[in-house]
Order: sequence, then C-alpha cells, then structure tokens
Amino acid sequence: MNHPIQQYISTKLAQRKSENNFRSLKLTTGLVDFYSNDYLGFARDEKLKEKVLEEININHAWLGSTGSRLLSGNSAYAQELEASIAAFHQAEAALIFNSGFDANYGLLSALPYKGDTIIYDELVHASIHDGIRNSKAQSVSFAHNNLAELEEKLKASSGLKYVVVESIYSMDGDFAPLKEIAALCTKYQAGLIVDEAHATGVIGEKGQGRVTADMQALAKVHTFSKALGAHGAVVLCSTELKEFLINYCRPFIYSTALPFHTLAAVKCGYDLLPNSNERRAQLTRLTALFREQIQAKENIELITSNSPIQSIVVSGNQNVKEFASKIQAKGFDVRPILYPTVAKGKERIRICLHSFNTEEEVTKLAQVINSL
Repeated sequence: MNHPIQQYISTKLAQRKSENNFRSLKLTTGLVDFYSNDYLGFARDEKLKEKVLEEININHAWLGSTGSRLLSGNSAYAQELEASIAAFHQAEAALIFNSGFDANYGLLSALPYKGDTIIYDELVHASIHDGIRNSKAQSVSFAHNNLAELEEKLKASSGLKYVVVESIYSMDGDFAPLKEIAALCTKYQAGLIVDEAHATGVIGEKGQGRVTADMQALAKVHTFSKALGAHGAVVLCSTELKEFLINYCRPFIYSTALPFHTLAAVKCGYDLLPNSNERRAQLTRLTALFREQIQAKENIELITSNSPIQSIVVSGNQNVKEFASKIQAKGFDVRPILYPTVAKGKERIRICLHSFNTEEEVTKLAQVINSL
C-alpha cells in the first residue's frame, strides 16, 4: 500500500491530468521561436556573448558568489552595477535580486504591514500574488486597468496604501494607464509599485521602460531575464527603501548572491541597450504586421496589444493545446497558456515576437493561424 503522502501526490497529479492542465518540461528544436521572452535577441547574440566573456576574463572573479550579499557575496562590482542601473532608469537607488519572482515576492512580503492595504490589478503576476499573500496587510483587487474601480478602492482603504500593477501585462500584452494610476496614487497618498518586466529594454528611447521620472513610483521592478537575455532582477527605489529591504526582505537576506558571470552578463546587456534602437523599431514593425494579418479574420479573438506579446484566445485547455500542436507542426514554436494560469475560458496561444524574427516568418505564422 502506498504511503498516504504518496497517495496525496498521485491524486493531485491525476486531478491535473483529468483537467487537461498537467504541466511537463518540454524540449523543442528546429522550430521558429515565437514563444520565448528574448525580445531583442540578446540571449543568442554572439557579439554580446563575446563581450560577456571578455568582461569575465578581465575581472578574474570566482565562479560562485560563495554566500549572501550580507555575508561573503557582496562585491564592489555588484554595487557599481546597481549604481549604474539606477542611473540608467533615473532612480535614486537599486537593489539586485536573484529573479523577478524574488524581487516582487520579497518587496511585497516585506514592506506592507498589518493594517495597511494593497490594491492590485487582477491580472498581476503570480509572484505579486504570492508576495501579497505572505504580507500581513489586507489586500483587494481591482478590475483590469479600471481607473474608476481603482479610485473606489483607494477611497475605501485604510492604513498605508500600496497600488501594484504591471506596466505591460505578461499574458495579455496590453499597457497599464500608468500616468493616470500614478496621479491617483498621488491624490490618495498611495505608494505605486510597478513591475516593468516586459517593458525592460523594449519600451523607451533607450529601453528604460515605461515609468518616467515624474510618475512618483515608490518602486519599480526590472528583470534581466527577458529582453536583456541574462538572469536576475532589480528593485529601483529610494535609498531608504533599499536599506529597508536589506534589513527586512527575507529573499534578499537569506539567498546566495548572483555569481559574477551573471552580473557581467547584466552589465554588458545594459551597455548594449542604448544602441538597440533598430531592434526596438523592428519589434514595432513586426507587431503591426502581425496584427494587420490576424485582424483580417473576424472569427479569431486577438487580444488588444501593441507590445511584442500577442495572445489569441482559444477557449478550453484541450482546445488550446491542440491548436498549439497544429501550429508547431507547421514549424512555428508557440505555447498554449492553460487554466489556471489564465482565467477559465481565456486560455490562449501566447505569441512573443522578437527583433530576430523576419517579416516572412511573421506573415507565414499569421497565415497558419488564419487557416486553422
């Protein structure tokens, strides 16, 4: 007879399979990439790789960081990189985290406290949900991008108030009305926290994201694992909030710091961002081309988005998996997004466009989708 814990595990896995939302790791080769977050192609850029290797050879650093930043894992290189990133994004200070998940989770679990209120867009990332859940504050969501409902929740909230949004939403690809949200936060003395993960490198004259210096954001989170092609994340904030996180944020305090070679990749990626205007322009062209091709078919529900994230709703876990398989069979790697990652009935094919994709590839992908 199976151990009761093993029985529980087996039952939960069987439940996932019966609901058609069982997850498994998958390897694909030889297909055109329309699924990764490598928007600018930095992760596969040979010249950037050469710069990273040169940076590593020059500094002769250890392979591992050997401990947390508060013990043996800190370095002058890390601190100089934080200062450089803060200056690039026009922020007072920056604190590097091991991932975007760690940054969102750590910030939101450490800062809001008992008696405070967190008001968040209903479509924010799972890392934000988990950070909120682990905080001692009360929380309430507002309908996606609904300014009137956000203001109602701000009026009704108590204690210190925090508003949490994404600048570009990871599943829909649409933009938050940041200026209006920032104005409401100023009006009601709320702290605005913005996850810039999918805007980093893609939006702005130099790829600095959507939050501008005049928006009065309490904190913004940028990740290195998408357009920068590296790994890790950073919280941009005031010097005092940085010191607060160093003292109270458990994922930062108790995690081994990122190794030097990762920091070197981040530095070299940021060095390349200001000179990547043509890549960003190519993304804009391909986004417009894809939407133009798909919108010709009225029976396809294409979510409104002007970002490289383009999602087509195919309701039902089984249906969307079959739809993705048919596209993959034509040579294009796209991935189905299943319930419960998205709301039931809003399962979708999430297509990511990249500066290295060609107009011919985008046109052919659209033709395949239109034919299904």
